Amino acid sequence: MATLLNAPVAKAEMLIRKPVSEVYEAFIDPAITTQFWFTKGSGRLEAGKTVQWDWEMYGASARVEVIELEPNQRIVIDWGTFVEFSFTPKSETETFVTIADTGFQGEADEIVGLAIGSTEGFTIVLCGLKAWLEHGIRLNLVADKAPYAHIER
Repeated sequence: MATLLNAPVAKAEMLIRKPVSEVYEAFIDPAITTQFWFTKGSGRLEAGKTVQWDWEMYGASARVEVIELEPNQRIVIDWGTFVEFSFTPKSETETFVTIADTGFQGEADEIVGLAIGSTEGFTIVLCGLKAWLEHGIRLNLVADKAPYAHIER
């Protein structure tokens, strides 16, 4: 049985050419987030609040506990792992977003697979965010990632 020396961190980063307040709000407000990530959110993110995010095409949902919010700087959630969204303004019209996911559980091979999958998933989310905020284009990346897994509604 293999043992990991260090717990993996799934990490994705992207420069978004929009002000930090607009980029931060895109993750706080489900009316915006549904344009590039999940299909339905039960409410805005607020510290100490639990919300539900749904991916209706997959019949999947996540219970999301909001651990910490630092406006225009940081969001920390627990959805079985801990995800930290960091927002670094590079100029008045540019924001560098970093998403780090930690706390994967299981055997070593399973943990590595979960971290790789999370890195891929959050990279897709950031690409969708960039297309939506910078160009107003809804790429449907999350839905198109696994069309064979869609459920009938």
